Order: sequence, then C-alpha cells, then structure tokens
Amino acid sequence: MKFQRQSKILELIEKEQIDTQEDLSRRLKEWGFSTTQATISRDIKELRLVKVMTPDGTYKYASATSENEAGMMGRIRNIFKESVVAINSAQNIVVIKTLPGLGSAAGYAVDALHQPDIVGSIAGDDTVFVVMSTTERADAFREEARSLLG
Repeated sequence: MKFQRQSKILELIEKEQIDTQEDLSRRLKEWGFSTTQATISRDIKELRLVKVMTPDGTYKYASATSENEAGMMGRIRNIFKESVVAINSAQNIVVIKTLPGLGSAAGYAVDALHQPDIVGSIAGDDTVFVVMSTTERADAFREEARSLLG
C-alpha cells in the first residue's frame, strides 16, 4: 500500500501543481488513498520532496531526486522484480529467496529503498535476510516487497 501511495504522490506532483499537504491529501483521497497528515508528512520526507518556485511565483512540491537517480531506482526495482522468487517473514525478519547468484542484487535493491524500519540486511547467494524493527513492520514490508513483484 505504501509503495502504491508513494508512486501516486510522485505521479500527482509531476502532473499537477500541488502546493500543500492538504491538497496532496485531498488528491490522494480522490484516488482511493485514505491518509493522515502524519502519513503525508512521512511520505514527503521519504520521497525527498521539496517546494520549488513555479514561473508564476507560487510554490509547488517537486522531487528533489534527479532524473538520473529516478532512472536508477527504476532499474533497481526491475532487478528486484526479475531476481526474487519468494518473500516470507518470521517475526521481525523478512526472508527473500532469489534465483541462484542474485541474492546480492536483491539485497542491494532492498538497501536502496532506504526504509527507516530496516535494522539491517544480509545477502547470500540466493537469500536475503532483512531485519525489521518490529513484527508489524516486517509484515508490512513483506507485502510492499511482494507488490513490487507484480
């Protein structure tokens, strides 16, 4: 759910002039995402959104990441999608099984997500262990990671 919501946020700020968290929350609600102000604030921080001046002198949210970095994230997500075969969790640990030899690539993709609830990760030949801060966050991350697989 978080990945889909944050993807929609990036889409909205690219296509529209969103200048307040309230505007963003309203537009997300129109797309079926029910959010709190705190969630919007966290998403803005995690997505590294900034306010930039428009040609008419008003301000709007924009992504602080460069197109090159955004393209890199797309490639990283593709690597994750193509290498992962199963995702499960046990308490606060998410176990990601990959094709042989692709554990490190999937581990790199996990690390590139910069999730604040990830305590640490370790990758082997075909397995990645991701230690989350809580069991609940592990369950949520497992579902978010599964959604990346399509």
